[in-house]
Amino acid sequence: MAGKVTSAQVAKRAGVSQSAVSRVFTPGASVSEKTAKKVRDAATALGYRPNVLARAMVSGKSRMIGLVVAYLDNHFYPDALEKLSNALQAKGYHVLVFMASNKTEIIDTVLEEILDYQVEGIITASVSMSSELASRCQQAGVPVVQFNRTQDLERVATVTSDNYQGGYDIAQFLAQGGHQRPAYIAGWEGASTQRDREAGFLDGLKDAGLTLFARGVGNFEADTAKAAACCMFGKRDAVLPDAVFVANDHMAFAVMDALRFELGLRVPQDVSVVGYDDVPPAAWTAYDLTTVRQRANRMVEATVAAMLEKIDHPASPARQVVVDAPLIIRGSARKPKGPL
Repeated sequence: MAGKVTSAQVAKRAGVSQSAVSRVFTPGASVSEKTAKKVRDAATALGYRPNVLARAMVSGKSRMIGLVVAYLDNHFYPDALEKLSNALQAKGYHVLVFMASNKTEIIDTVLEEILDYQVEGIITASVSMSSELASRCQQAGVPVVQFNRTQDLERVATVTSDNYQGGYDIAQFLAQGGHQRPAYIAGWEGASTQRDREAGFLDGLKDAGLTLFARGVGNFEADTAKAAACCMFGKRDAVLPDAVFVANDHMAFAVMDALRFELGLRVPQDVSVVGYDDVPPAAWTAYDLTTVRQRANRMVEATVAAMLEKIDHPASPARQVVVDAPLIIRGSARKPKGPL
């Protein structure tokens, strides 16, 4: 058949009305199984594909969610974003993924572009946005949910793990294991996750009668974290930290490799290493990393619920969800002799 196939042609072949064809290809619309089968069979035979964007312009409902992420190097994000996409698709929404750096001006530019796609909502994964753009999204009726990041922005929902408590628990664990010289390698210092994990860690050390022995910055980047570890532990004839909390697993793997294979230190005999996230490689024998687990399934569930609530009920208060994050004890850190 020459030319683009229309819904009218599909309706004629299937022996149904054109509105029935529209309902079949509209997520959530009511249509009988018999009618749906006839329409889909006719569409397949004719090579028909519905024009989703045209329907969105007419209905004002694009059924699309914009998803902004800064980087995918960290194993936590590909897994979490796959879960987010699957969960939203199960609710009849499609996901547009946009990459952005952690620079606010670049993120704002990307978010401006997303608004042009007439999305029904925006999810930002570990990126920040300006208060001005948050207001613009609100004025446009586009709800925003921040995944694994918090900001003091009115009417912007947030979903995070309990980063403060996770950092606190790590400090207590290291103290109970007899460590006296705890160190910390920070992530990107503009991130709320980094801020809260370090705050919890420092408070946990204080409550255990300890102080931070050394600090480096890894910016959530493997090479930067490796350099920080070499600087922190590579000093000859110096007293070294006996434990290090690394602000995420992605950096912790690089730190462990540097300690063992470049500096000749034993983990955990010479230095204990603890991370944050509990991504799959943390359980590999090569790392056996003690870490705090971010419950990705529960975080995704809460993010989708917060987004759908704001889409269906725009006046509802923005949710601020904090998901508990348990400490997963493995072999990279010296364990307390008694009960935890």
